[in-house]
Amino acid sequence: MKKRLGFLFVFLVFGLVMAACSSDDATSSNTEDIGGEITVWAHPFTGEGDEEKEMWNDVISNFEEEHDVTVNFEQIPWSNRDQKILTALASGDGPDVFYAIPDQMPQYADEGLLLELDPYTEDLDMDDFVDTSLVSTTWQDTLYGLPILQEAYTLFYNNDILKEIGADPENLPETWSDFEEWAKMAKENNVYALSYPGGGSMNGTFYPWLWQNGGKVVTQDGEVKINNEAGVETFQFINKMYENGWIPEDSITAQEHNSLWNGGKIMAILGSGITLSNLKAKGEIDFSIGPPLKKSEQVTYGTTGMFVASKKSDNPATAAEFIKAITNTENQKKFNTVTQYIPTRESAKGIFDDQEHLKQLSTYTQYALPGVIHPQGRAIMPLLQAEVQTMMEGKKSPEEAADAAAKAMEQKLKE
Repeated sequence: MKKRLGFLFVFLVFGLVMAACSSDDATSSNTEDIGGEITVWAHPFTGEGDEEKEMWNDVISNFEEEHDVTVNFEQIPWSNRDQKILTALASGDGPDVFYAIPDQMPQYADEGLLLELDPYTEDLDMDDFVDTSLVSTTWQDTLYGLPILQEAYTLFYNNDILKEIGADPENLPETWSDFEEWAKMAKENNVYALSYPGGGSMNGTFYPWLWQNGGKVVTQDGEVKINNEAGVETFQFINKMYENGWIPEDSITAQEHNSLWNGGKIMAILGSGITLSNLKAKGEIDFSIGPPLKKSEQVTYGTTGMFVASKKSDNPATAAEFIKAITNTENQKKFNTVTQYIPTRESAKGIFDDQEHLKQLSTYTQYALPGVIHPQGRAIMPLLQAEVQTMMEGKKSPEEAADAAAKAMEQKLKE
């Protein structure tokens, strides 16, 4: 397993009480309770309906045969998924197992809607999971999900621009200081150093810089950290990039900078697997992928997808066993070969051995945090975003914006 990151230790304490097992396919200690019927909900992950359907049929039929159970599978749309899932769980008529993302899990867990998985994973090899993939599956030291996919966002560089400004594509930046030097070179050559879509998610703008600086938004106990020293320094750095013209003029509210990137006006963008797919499809930009940057920590953003179970399931042991099965090595290989996401098990990452760039991205998931893990994580994001935007407009200093963001968040957390 990749070396553990010190700052993640607090999230992974629960791992110390899990007995390691020699096989990730081991069965539950509650095997006598496995049986009956369960319903599984998942979303469409690709545009290749037939291939995805065949994958699910294979996974489910193998599970049904092995355990003599019935699995009813339903693919639900991404739109309005929160409302559909919450309504179903509250009524008790929802799925036994369903797919969740990092900002959903703590909401559901905090409301007592999810099955605790710790009793069902005592015999499971947790050490094969990438450490960062387990951050979003745990709330208040309790395991509620097992991860099946990850992403890792990092900087994609336009090689033609690098050559134009005198930078070496074979020696890409590793630290903030390295990147700042290249940003200055880009500015001198009338190109932007970075795309900063400030009107989009903070996961792709502010948060990576904050984490790289050793900062944190809020703890699981609700302590707001955004205006501590690391937070203020991050506000200052974002402001510096904007005032120096390293990022586009419309970065305050922009949703994307595709035209500038495609037109050869931006040196680097923060991207992931979908960025890679788009670049390969167009084939117009010669690019290199650099490692996640660091100041005090080497960290980046990358979502984690997981499967969780309803606390109201009539067959909790079967539901837990299905989650263990879908996230084991072989099924992660099948799932992620079709979806082209990165497996959360180290033993499944070999599916990308013959794909240079995806193989490279898969090595960065060890640095990928899934966002703010808190029931109010989604609600406090726009509060922080508004203060970052106000600062960039020149209406508040970085210190004032950080303090205002902290005050707004603390108020929200009290509601």
